[in-house]
Amino acid sequence: MAHTVKIPVPALNKEITVSTGLFINNEFVPSVDSSEVIQCFNPATEEIIASVVAGSSKDIDVAVAAARKAFKTSWGKNVTGWERSRLINKLADLIERDAQELAELETLNNGKPVAIARDFDIGDSIQCLRYYAGWADKITGQTIEVDNISKMAFTRHEPIGVCGQIIPWNYPINMWAWKVAPALAVGCTIVMKPSELTPLTALKLSELVIEAGFPPGVINTVPSLGSVGGAALSAHPDVDKIAFTGSTLTGRKIMEAAAKSNLKKVSLELGGKSPQLIFESADLQQAAAWSALGICYNTGQDCTAGSRIYVQDTVYDKFIDVLVSTVKETVIGNGFDQKTGGGPLVSKAQFDRVWGYIDAGKAEGAKVVLGGERRNTKGFFVDPTIFTDVNSDMKIVKEEIFGPVLSIGRFKTEEEAVALANNTTYGLGAGLHSTDASQCMRVSGLLEAGTVWVNSYNLLSNNVPFGGKKQSGIGRELGSYALEEYTSVKAVHWNIGEKLQWPL
Repeated sequence: MAHTVKIPVPALNKEITVSTGLFINNEFVPSVDSSEVIQCFNPATEEIIASVVAGSSKDIDVAVAAARKAFKTSWGKNVTGWERSRLINKLADLIERDAQELAELETLNNGKPVAIARDFDIGDSIQCLRYYAGWADKITGQTIEVDNISKMAFTRHEPIGVCGQIIPWNYPINMWAWKVAPALAVGCTIVMKPSELTPLTALKLSELVIEAGFPPGVINTVPSLGSVGGAALSAHPDVDKIAFTGSTLTGRKIMEAAAKSNLKKVSLELGGKSPQLIFESADLQQAAAWSALGICYNTGQDCTAGSRIYVQDTVYDKFIDVLVSTVKETVIGNGFDQKTGGGPLVSKAQFDRVWGYIDAGKAEGAKVVLGGERRNTKGFFVDPTIFTDVNSDMKIVKEEIFGPVLSIGRFKTEEEAVALANNTTYGLGAGLHSTDASQCMRVSGLLEAGTVWVNSYNLLSNNVPFGGKKQSGIGRELGSYALEEYTSVKAVHWNIGEKLQWPL
């Protein structure tokens, strides 16, 4: 059997126990062929807090076999929607019960504030599970008129099978729920690969899978390097679907591996370089507040981070003053400090990447109006940094940064604003701020993004679909649309009276 580890929480004078093995068939087990481990860091202190088993490609084979067996026997078409609903709701109840401890563990491994992890990430995850529990007994097809006398046809929306799910490090619990909930609701089984940077809460959630009463093999968790476990899942001939959230570069590799193996179904939620447009009629105080949320929330480590803002020239100077004043109120610090609104970046690599972009912005001539100075303390902390005097050729304007770094440009006309906003290879999110209703309708229709926020930003709902255009991905999460990603439609033609004369 694999081991457990007790992780100290110094700020609270307590310990959290986590199983460190691979979770396969409702057991925590060692690797079948590897002694490799993944070291988990606290990004606020740069200290190692735990080591967990690093799964190999053979471990992926074992997990996929367990998921396939469960799909054929104790899950899939072998259990009613009511029973799936009951178990998903039970899992939601257990997460709600343990929300505080899960949030503390998330903060230790990811860095985000405990209150935000508990009240937003985990609160939303509980809602997500309950939303899809409600769908589990409502998966329906159609009866289609063919010939009222001798023929009929109907469709069945059947679970697609074994799903490989690869989740990122920025919202470990939330992305776990987004992936798991719709797959379970329709009857799929799962092999989950959490990010190698933040595997601890996925392992803790696996303990609750057992307690909730899910049959063995329905949900399996294999912490692994992306180049090992993620690659093995993507190329596995017995995996029917891959769901991935992460970078566009990795998304391309997954899509290629899926195509070269068994043409498995793929859904990808990828990068973004999302714009916000501030028109002269906007409530500038509110626009500044939503813009601050767009770039400071989760310390900018968000695929929909509003990292490009374009402001109408008539209100440009005033908006800059209001925005800088608003963003200055953000407190970046240790997630166990109740005053903290944002934690450190997740890793040294991410810290170095973000500082590389800040240095590039300065070198290319952008003007720093806030931040841009390094701290002389432990931890991967980066304070919100705002650049003005930018142009479309700068790296900080073109490339996804994944940190609290904002570029602000200006425009004269609505047409220019839309052109600037759409001048990107990405298309995940976009926002606009205006009190002109006709303008809001026009511009929201012209923005090339999967999600457009009008007079708000970055808030999602579990019953509303989410996904990208262009190089921000394919497929949709959330809402009823996510169910389509985990089902295949079977058409049944039934002859009830036609007699075939042969030969023709």
